[in-house]
Amino acid sequence: MRFYWLGLGILCVWRITHLLQAEDGPWDLLVRLRQRLGAGFWGSLLDCFYCLSLWIAAPFAYLLGDGWMERLLLWPALSAGAILLERVTNREHGAPPAAYIEDKED
Repeated sequence: MRFYWLGLGILCVWRITHLLQAEDGPWDLLVRLRQRLGAGFWGSLLDCFYCLSLWIAAPFAYLLGDGWMERLLLWPALSAGAILLERVTNREHGAPPAAYIEDKED
């Protein structure tokens, strides 16, 4: 049952982080929010999936964890799970180019 909550927490953290960082939202509300926040701290936070996932994971870790040690460990674990899910689903950063080395002719 614990893995159920871990998986559910990872999916929730990924979904909320992706919504805030990469989606337009209904009536372009999230686009306008990101534009309004500009290039300051909050605007930069919404631009970085990795940073934002840490902040989104914090309340989930608090709610899902039993003690302070478990909450402390869950916090980066939920963020890491969301980041891994983002890397798997993000088509922008496809596979790296193949290494190609050509020998010089004599």
